[in-house]
Amino acid sequence: MAERLSDIAIQRELGSLPGWSRRADVITKTFQFRNFLTGIDFVVAIAKIAEAADHHPDIDIRYTKVVCTLSTHSAGGITQKDLDMARQIDGVQEKIG
Repeated sequence: MAERLSDIAIQRELGSLPGWSRRADVITKTFQFRNFLTGIDFVVAIAKIAEAADHHPDIDIRYTKVVCTLSTHSAGGITQKDLDMARQIDGVQEKIG
């Protein structure tokens, strides 16, 4: 099982993840797309990565906005798995843009 990160470790990591912020025991980011279908393409790509990693974000779709929220439920907070997934999600956004 992944271990929860310290507050300092989380803040340090978030410094290299533009747009991601911490809210209690989760990290979250809102992505904006030019149209609905581009946002859906983004979600499908994230779903494939998340399934392969067996680490699934909470995803909220609001027309051209997609909110991704990450937390490791089994650890009760933020772990390295969440930060690694955030980086992968950012990589998807760069490709789909």
